Amino acid sequence: MLGEYPIEGRRAADIAASVERAVGSGKLEPGQLLPPMRELAARLGVNPNTVAAAYRVLRERGVIETAGRRGSRVRPAPATTGRDHIRVDVPEGVRDVSSGNPDPALLLPPAPAFAAAAARQDRDPVLYGDVAVDPDLARRARARLDADAVPDGPLAVLSGSLDGVERVLAAHLKPGDTVAVEDPGWGRTLDLVPALGLRTAPVGVDDEGPLPDDVARALEGGARALIVTDRAQNPTGAALSAPRARALRAVLRDHPETLLIEDDHGHGIVDLPLHPLAGATRHWAFVRSVAKAYGPDLRLAVLTGDEVTVDRVHGRQRLGPGWVSLLLQRAVAELWADAAFDTRAVAAEYGRRRQALIGALAERGVTAHGRSGLNVWVPVPDETGAVARLLHPGWAVAPGARYRLSASPGIRITVSTLQEEETEPLADAVATALGPAPARSYV
Repeated sequence: MLGEYPIEGRRAADIAASVERAVGSGKLEPGQLLPPMRELAARLGVNPNTVAAAYRVLRERGVIETAGRRGSRVRPAPATTGRDHIRVDVPEGVRDVSSGNPDPALLLPPAPAFAAAAARQDRDPVLYGDVAVDPDLARRARARLDADAVPDGPLAVLSGSLDGVERVLAAHLKPGDTVAVEDPGWGRTLDLVPALGLRTAPVGVDDEGPLPDDVARALEGGARALIVTDRAQNPTGAALSAPRARALRAVLRDHPETLLIEDDHGHGIVDLPLHPLAGATRHWAFVRSVAKAYGPDLRLAVLTGDEVTVDRVHGRQRLGPGWVSLLLQRAVAELWADAAFDTRAVAAEYGRRRQALIGALAERGVTAHGRSGLNVWVPVPDETGAVARLLHPGWAVAPGARYRLSASPGIRITVSTLQEEETEPLADAVATALGPAPARSYV
């Protein structure tokens, strides 16, 4: 059952740590069955309740899952290792189009903005007790939110979108609660939810966003929260349309106690309008990061929401890091103020590259999806074969299993670094891998 790996420990914490170390090192693999609690207790010479407590800790940390009499097994994507273990090893000389990185050529150089922020810091150093949100950043963020019809609310500044999602979930939910998540969806979110001791309820996605019937089914089934990516959905490139947003708001109005979290990480790189859902429920949060438009190392996101949610986020933040560096906040405000940086032109360029790839695939009978952002999603009947056959001519793509809970297979291609002359060989490689395009299911 466990091969050569022995689970060790006399206390629940030690037993849980032993399993967690093995999962993290790969000695216990995803899907591997663990011993029944009584059997392991007898082997270790401890009370079965001790093993039960260890397994409970592992479930709450998102390391294992239990299916009644079928026993406990390592999760397909354990929180300790993350979905990055479902990857393609990129050999030398192969173009990696799976990373999700923006094109460096389309990023604004940060040096002038940081120089201006540092000069301000020289004149007026930030000390303990200063404000947590820079007023200039708040003013510019609020203007952008107002322009996109995001409801008014207090602001918080956090270290990226996922930091915001985590803090909002922790502010409202308790271990065992269920969160409705997009499927396929962002791998980090799919890992984060179980790592917080929460359960996931998959919601199907098409080109216009989450499917309303799936959302309704998840909420009626007891899900207490819903996470939605408004634009540039990872990995499918979906974007909420106006009709889909209306339909989802109608569903949410029937479940007003749902915690709604919206992620708009595509702000600045998407050439489609925003159709926010914020305000449709009592508790909501809308988070917008700068990583895709201005660079992944600018670990900053602005969050707004209802007063209770934002107040709880601020309170928990004060007990940890305290605040996001005001130097960083001021630099981002300077970047936003730079009139030379045309986000519409950047969004249009990403859109041109994405559509060129989708069009080239369509000419060869390959269906692909991607309304916005950096990603193209290609449904395939044989994911492993498609990834392997693309790797042979020199293209590394992300397997769709990294982004799925229950949806159909697929592969993700990131278009951010593709130049026009590179689209044709990639399209030919994908066509070779997939062959003629029979009817393929897609959720």
